[in-house]
This record gives sequence, C-alpha cells and structure tokens, in this order.
Amino acid sequence: MQKQLKAMAGVTHTPAYVLDEEKLLANLKILKSVQEKAGCKILLAQKAFSMFHVYPLIAEYLTGTTASGLYEARLGREEFSGEVHVFSPAYKPEDMQELTGIADHIVFNSLRQLATYHDICRNAGKSIGLRINPECSTQETAIYDPCADGSRLGVTADKLTDFPDVDGLHFHTLCEQGADALKITLKAVEEKFGAYLHRCKWVNFGGGHHITREDYDVDLLIKLIQDFRKKYDTEVYLEPGEAVALNAGYLVTEIMDIVENHGTQVLILDASASCHMPDVLEMPYRPPLFRSGQKNEKNCSYRLSSCTCLAGDIIGDYSFDTEKHIGDRLCFEDMMIYSMVKNNTFNGMPLPDIGILHTDGSYEVIRTFDYQDFKERLS
Repeated sequence: MQKQLKAMAGVTHTPAYVLDEEKLLANLKILKSVQEKAGCKILLAQKAFSMFHVYPLIAEYLTGTTASGLYEARLGREEFSGEVHVFSPAYKPEDMQELTGIADHIVFNSLRQLATYHDICRNAGKSIGLRINPECSTQETAIYDPCADGSRLGVTADKLTDFPDVDGLHFHTLCEQGADALKITLKAVEEKFGAYLHRCKWVNFGGGHHITREDYDVDLLIKLIQDFRKKYDTEVYLEPGEAVALNAGYLVTEIMDIVENHGTQVLILDASASCHMPDVLEMPYRPPLFRSGQKNEKNCSYRLSSCTCLAGDIIGDYSFDTEKHIGDRLCFEDMMIYSMVKNNTFNGMPLPDIGILHTDGSYEVIRTFDYQDFKERLS
C-alpha cells in the first residue's frame, strides 16, 4: 500500500499532519553523506521544521540546530544533542543574557549589534559571527531575496574597512535552490570578502540548499565545500531547513461539503491554506496532492477551499479520475516544512493533529490540540 494511503487510513481525526519516517531517514542519510564527504557540518534550521519529537533521530545524522531567536535556541538546546547556533536581525538585551547560556555560535546582523553585545558574548566564551551580504541575487522572488536593494539582512562589503573581532562569517542568500546558485554566490563572496576569509575559523553558507531534491547536484556541492575548506583552511557550516524534511510528510484532510458556482465545483475541506499551509498564499504555490492532476487534466475537476470566512482561502484547482464525495479524504504532500511552524487558529480553526507514519507502517499520534489551545493563545 502506498504511504499516502496508509496515512489517510491511519489518521483517526482530520486534519492531521503526518510525518513519513522513512522519507525523513532517507533525507538524513543524504545529508550525513554530504557531511562526511565534504568535511562540513550541517545544522537543522528549526524555522522550517521544529517537530522536536524526532530531534533525537535527527541528532544521529546532523551536527546541531540553528535558531532565529531565543525560543528556537532554547528548543534546540533542550531537545537536540548537538551544537546550537543562532542568528537574528537584532537581539533584545534580556534575550542576549539568556542566549549566552544556551547558544554555541551567536551571529550578528550589523556592526552596531556586534559592538553592543561583543563583550558579553566573549566573556561567556561564545563563538561570534557576522552576517555578510554579498549583494548577489540568484532568484527572482523578491520576498525571498536577502540580496535585494534595500535589504536589511547582512553587512555589505563597503561597510567593512577591516576584519572585525569575530570568529566567522555567515551568509544566507538561497531559497529552494541548487548547487549552481551556491557556486555563483561563493564567487561573489570571494570577490567582495576574500580578504577576510583566511582569518575565519568558520564560514556558514546559510540555508536554502535543496540538497535532498532529486535533481540536486550533490557532487558539485561537495566539491564546492571541499575546495573552499582547502583554500581558506576554515570550517564550513550549512543550515538547511527544507532539505531535512523535504517531501517527508502529508496533511490529511476530509471533504465537509461540495458547493457549485457557475460551473465550478468547490470542495470545502477541514484543512485551510490560510491556517494550516500559509505558504500556499504567501509564496504562493500549488501544493502537490496525492492522485490528482491539473485542472481538466483528469475526468473530474474541483476547486479546493476551506471553511474559513476568507474568500481567498483557496488551495488550488485540481482534477481527479473519479468524482469526490463528502467524507472522502485527500492527502496533500510535502507538508512537513513551513507548515506546522506557521500554522494559526484564524476563525477558531482547530490546529491539525501531529502524527508519525513509522517505517513499519504503524501510525502514532504525537500531539492533539483542542479548544484550550485556541483560547489560551490570546488571554
């Protein structure tokens, strides 16, 4: 039986996020292989995937975690036996006091922030880094481009007159991209910051590396890292988020009603783009759906929507071989990344259950949510 069918059959209550343990392990093995062959260290970027129930498993393959602030850093320290790195565009003084007791690496976004917190980090024995901006855009979607004009992320080369008192440099310019984009970025980094790279104990290549995607050029990635390490005699970190749990899970939902408007059949689901897969509206993108096709590609076409009041809470237009009925279940794919970490309870929508489809085919519910979870968020 296909894993999607097992997920739909195993879920007792919809909607539900279902982690595919077998696929997660496959991704982790690829990442561990890259670590070993390239001689680098790979961190889990928790901003994409924070299902800490499987942190002990991930820790068997990866070096540690990276955080976007205090709470993610705490989670990494508490649940993951490895290094804890943190980067934020700015830190509050009270957060820094706690971070110096949690994080191993603390990366700053500006020279002002570095000067403000330099001494407290040094006195705590922390490794300090500075985020740089190579001003090299390799993507077309502006919202995901840290190198766009006016970006607040990273120090540009013209702001550096000397190498600051840091242990390493950090850059993050990619989003769901291949090793070819990293190659272009590394060239820009060397051109703009090459004078400082020999003085680094480590260089962090950031995230956005789609290493576990089928068409990703892993050999090129390994060569780029090997060459960089040899040239600058420095340690290299990567911090992918999506690559860890790419295609490693599902969102199982049920059809609640079917409505028709001028020939458009609309399925009303108990899952919501706005609440449960916000990137569908933010990026935007059309999530893959098990046993479906494009509109009019198969016999029966439907628009998939939700029971929220937002008129634009539309997942997309899909087609199926046979008609759909109230009570049928659907299975969205690639739902582990940027889904649970971004979900919300707009309109009082319940949060989906969280479960694991284990390698032996069994299904385990990890977390359920109820009215109290909704109520206690705001008062």
